[in-house]
Amino acid sequence: MLELFKKYRLFFLVMFALSAIILTLFYNALKPQKQLPIYTPSMVNAEMVDSTIQHIANKKMHHIADFEFTNQNGKTITNKDYENTIYIADFFFTTCQTICPIMTDNMVWVQDQIQQMDDVKILSHTVIPEIDTPEVLKAYALKKGVNEEKWNLVTGKKEDIYYIARKSYLAVKTGDPSQMYDMVHTENFILVDKKRRVRGFYDGTKMEDMEKLIEDIKILRDKN
Repeated sequence: MLELFKKYRLFFLVMFALSAIILTLFYNALKPQKQLPIYTPSMVNAEMVDSTIQHIANKKMHHIADFEFTNQNGKTITNKDYENTIYIADFFFTTCQTICPIMTDNMVWVQDQIQQMDDVKILSHTVIPEIDTPEVLKAYALKKGVNEEKWNLVTGKKEDIYYIARKSYLAVKTGDPSQMYDMVHTENFILVDKKRRVRGFYDGTKMEDMEKLIEDIKILRDKN
C-alpha cells in the first residue's frame, strides 16, 4: 500500500486538493445566507412607536416617509438625497452630555468604515431643533470630524422630526406630555435599506453593535 501511494503520490495529492475545493464550494453554496429582518411597527417596543401605527405588521406597508430637513450647511436635505442609498439614521442633540458623545464618536467610527462604500450614508436628526440651528450643527460637525459627503446632521420643524422618529424610524420615546412634540431620543442607530425599509436597530453606545452594523451593511450591499 505504501509503495502504491509513493508511486501515485502526485495523483493522490491532486485528488485530495480537488476534493477539498469541491467540498468547500458545496458548503458555501448550501450554507444558508444570513437574512436581515424587515421591521414593522408591531415588531418594535411600543414606547418607540406612534399609537396610530402600532398595529401594522405587514412588511409591505412600512417605509420611511418622505422628508425635508435642513443640514449643517443650510442646505435642504430630502429623501431624494438618500435615493438608492443604504443609510444609518439616529437622533441626538448637540448639548447632550450623557450618551450622545459616545454615540457620535461611534458614528465617526462607522463613517470611517463606510468611506469607500459609495452607496452608504449617515443621517442624524436633532431632537431639539430650537437650539440646534444649522450654525450650531456646523460647529458640532467640524468639532467631530463629520465628512459632509457622507453625513448630514439635520434640523427642522419639531413636529416633522417627532413624527418621522416615531412613525418611520420607530426610534424615540415621548417626552413631557405638557410640551407639544417633546421626545426623548434613544441610543438606537437605525439601518435603512435602498427600498426605505428598516432592517436593523443597534445600540450606538456599544462597539460590538457597531461591528455588527457594518457586517449587516455588507449583507445589504451584497444583495443589491
